[in-house]
Amino acid sequence: MTSPQQPPEPHGHAHGHSHGSGHDSDPSHGHGHTSGHGPGPSHGHSHSHGPAAPVSRHLRKVIAAVLIPFATAVVVGLVVLWPGGTPAHERTGVGFDRQTEQGKVVSVEQVDCKTVNAAQVPPTGDTSTPEGREAVNAQQGECEKATIEVTSGPEKGRTFVEIVQPDAPRQLHEGQGVVVAYAPDAPRDLQYSVTDVNRKLPMAVLAGIFALAVVVVGRMRGVMALVALVASFLVLTFFILPAILQGSNPLVVAVVGSSAIMLIALYMCHGLSARTSVAVLGTLISLLLTGLLGSLFIGWASLSGNTDDYTGLIHGLYPEIDMSGLLLAGIIIGSLGVLDDVTVTQTSAVWELHQADPRMGPRGLYRAGIRIGRDHIASVVNTLVLAYAGAALPLLLLFSIAQSSMGTVANSELIAEEIVRTLVGSIGLVASVPITTALAALVVSADRADADDRPGNGGRKAMAVRGGRRRRAK
Repeated sequence: MTSPQQPPEPHGHAHGHSHGSGHDSDPSHGHGHTSGHGPGPSHGHSHSHGPAAPVSRHLRKVIAAVLIPFATAVVVGLVVLWPGGTPAHERTGVGFDRQTEQGKVVSVEQVDCKTVNAAQVPPTGDTSTPEGREAVNAQQGECEKATIEVTSGPEKGRTFVEIVQPDAPRQLHEGQGVVVAYAPDAPRDLQYSVTDVNRKLPMAVLAGIFALAVVVVGRMRGVMALVALVASFLVLTFFILPAILQGSNPLVVAVVGSSAIMLIALYMCHGLSARTSVAVLGTLISLLLTGLLGSLFIGWASLSGNTDDYTGLIHGLYPEIDMSGLLLAGIIIGSLGVLDDVTVTQTSAVWELHQADPRMGPRGLYRAGIRIGRDHIASVVNTLVLAYAGAALPLLLLFSIAQSSMGTVANSELIAEEIVRTLVGSIGLVASVPITTALAALVVSADRADADDRPGNGGRKAMAVRGGRRRRAK
């Protein structure tokens, strides 16, 4: 009996190296080179720098069956709730609700406060209170007499005088741009007053530096992130805010608007893929959980949402707005940005784990992915809490000055709102890790490889490694 002759192996030895870019590799996007000298050693290098490996048609159908109805509902919600613009109202002249123009400081001269504050009540000499110190400074200090020129509006070129007290938090200097308030019903000499400085230039420069940094580091992905950011602001400005002012339910508006922002931002930044779709589903479920928890605890803690001058002004101008619903809407919108980060990271981690070891089942993928997520939770939750604490720092300092107990501070509605906002957002954030990890593990494990393994479809063929040599499976 004669045995079939084995094909002779080439003389020498072979080395194979495969390098991935960190994304799901796809040979159709790779490039390689092989160098050899006759029977000598042969070295092959394959570098793959492609997008995520495509999933099967079956899995794409399953994901589409979930996301298409959701996207359709978002579009229908936008059409039904779309406002016709911000409703008109009569200006109150309070806070932001007043007519403003641009101005410029023409000149500043030092004058004796006594000459410009002659009409004020003389000080008693008691400087133990803030009012007493201000009264003394108003009579004995050096004031600034600033001449302001109006540079916009129908009375462009008109000038008026602004007296700046020595202890005023904002001092003026010549050539400085300012914002002036205009009160048409006031006496002519009192129609204009300085309300703020013009800081548009430094803000524009800072925004330019931010955009440049994003593009330089992120390249094309950074450009798409900036486009998504602009789209998010457009949805916020032209849909969410006017719809709430028109009397639509703030919670419904926030859910529809946040869903639209989520779809635009995630697909624009990360591409239309199964991986992004799983991140969208994880974000959606986490947002719904955040909304339910927020609604429960806002009602239970009897939070009105009307706690400062600005919310009071909004309630006075538009009494039909549900202020507690507005508070809940703010919680949902504020949680969206951090949720996007967590869900995309977890989905990518599970996808990469599956690419590294395709034999790993959903349970193994979940366990490995949740270990990555725990590290993410620890840092992101701390970031969220510190962000809210930093925003409320002046208020916390005020309570510290008053020497109030921790329980008294936490029980005040102003602080309780921030506590509920922080904890509800953090719970939704923590829950997004196991939710998204489980979804990604189930989806990537259920993928059928039929589309990739059929000959003639550009699919990959299995590679067998035996005795240290890599051979194509027959």
